[in-house]
Amino acid sequence: MYRTKNTKSFKEKKIRKRNYINWRFIALCSILFSFLIILTLRIIFIQFIDSKKLSYEGDRRTLRIQSVLNTRGIIKDRLGYPLAVTVPVNAVFIDPSMIQNDIDIENNVRWKALSEVLSIPLKKIIFHVNFDKNIKFIYLARRIAPELGEYIKALKLPGIYLTEEAKRYYPSGKIAAQLIGVNNIDDEGIEGVEKSFNDYLTGKPGKRKIRKDNEGHVIENISLINKSKSKNLILSINKELQTITYQKLYEGVNKNKADFGIAVLIDIKTGEILSMATSPAYNPNERQYIVSKNFRNRAITDVFEPGSTVKPIVIMEALKEGIIKQNSIINTKPFFIRKHQIKDVSYNEKLNIAGILQKSSNVGVSKIAMSMATKDLINTYLKFGLGERTNLGLIGEHQGFLPKKKVLSNLEKATFSFGYGLMVTPLQLARLYTTIGSYGIYRPLSIVKINKPLYEKRIFPQKYVKTVIEMMQKIIPPDESETTAEMKKYRIAIKTGTAKKVGSHGCYIKKYIAYTAGFAPANNPKFSLIIVIDNPKGNKYYGGAVSAPVFNKIMTLVLKTMKIQPDNL
Repeated sequence: MYRTKNTKSFKEKKIRKRNYINWRFIALCSILFSFLIILTLRIIFIQFIDSKKLSYEGDRRTLRIQSVLNTRGIIKDRLGYPLAVTVPVNAVFIDPSMIQNDIDIENNVRWKALSEVLSIPLKKIIFHVNFDKNIKFIYLARRIAPELGEYIKALKLPGIYLTEEAKRYYPSGKIAAQLIGVNNIDDEGIEGVEKSFNDYLTGKPGKRKIRKDNEGHVIENISLINKSKSKNLILSINKELQTITYQKLYEGVNKNKADFGIAVLIDIKTGEILSMATSPAYNPNERQYIVSKNFRNRAITDVFEPGSTVKPIVIMEALKEGIIKQNSIINTKPFFIRKHQIKDVSYNEKLNIAGILQKSSNVGVSKIAMSMATKDLINTYLKFGLGERTNLGLIGEHQGFLPKKKVLSNLEKATFSFGYGLMVTPLQLARLYTTIGSYGIYRPLSIVKINKPLYEKRIFPQKYVKTVIEMMQKIIPPDESETTAEMKKYRIAIKTGTAKKVGSHGCYIKKYIAYTAGFAPANNPKFSLIIVIDNPKGNKYYGGAVSAPVFNKIMTLVLKTMKIQPDNL
């Protein structure tokens, strides 16, 4: 009996123990299963329900869209000499979110070294670090030399990074500054050829998507927009002739204490601009010293009354219309038109047509113009492109001004005939003399190198142009520095002029502009050249005394450089 009870008790304990084990197992399985369900639900939530938000947050931390920039094209002269090139430089930026608050920047030797090498006060760097930790990009310096970039990289400062960028360098310096222009800090053209041909030189930047790991290594690189390649630009400019033009113009401006000077040299056979200079200029490689008024290319932006330089085309039209003949004699005594006296600088009782041009007689050309119909007089100026843009392709070109009245009074005709009452750019004046030098054939001007003109168009009968050219011919006087054996005599065709300046109130003031325009050699014109000297303050202000010597020096050197044989005189 006793044994039976013990056996029963043992069996009951064994059953209870087995039930306890089963319950624990079930509880553990339930817990594990619950966790599994929770994890599964979490995965479903992450992968499907909240996936966009989480992907966005992940991309925000690791993904970047970068512009893939082109290296800006080189600007070259017609012979391949570089006038503007791009050199690699670095930019330094700071990411405040990567800099811990406990870093003692003020007393850290490496941070002090960064401050010194960038010439930035340490307090300014500290301000950037503490201003807003959410900002991830603040420029500290731009366009620093690569060797400085390597030094900064070696400092291994947290949150300080370098990126590559480009800087424009101009090997020709001052000599073509206003023509070539400059770029801004983002390497975009803001003046001159750089601005006018910006899209051509830069191409189209591309874009790419990159992903970085926590150490900054690129682990994903996907092209989004393919870039179009930048192109080099070959100008019509001849660097050697540009140097000659600028240097002699600079000397002329200084000698005559003028405000500024402008010179444009053109190849008559093609219409290509061989040189275009303005003085004073600036060094585009030293932007910090640039005076803003010297930025613009005055050859295309500034307008002036052209003075006596327009007289040859008035004579041409009068010969064509039969108003005068080559051997006509004109009374050149001073006379009055409605109380306004028309007179010459030097008195001449009478002059033939060649004398009127050579002596630059206002009286003689006025009497010829007053015999012409208004329409014929104005159309002559229009035919030669005065008051119309040259469409050279340079941004900022001024149109000028030409009255288009149906009727001009005798006083208006008189002043119009010797260059008052209209406004032209120096480039328009250069185009006028290029057309005369080609015996009345108009060719479009070009600032880029071309093999032949875009087109040719005869705008004036050759025989009348040739007649006037013969009247304009002179021999370039020898340079004082040349010996008799070195002298090379060239025959040129030129016209000088002097015009009063218009003040801010629209009235003429006692300041002058001296002009000389012409071409050479006179018997077979190859180059046209115009010189403008603004407000000479020396003892002389007439074109023949101020701008003509500059013209002679430049043209002589151009003819010698281009190996043009001197005339047989």
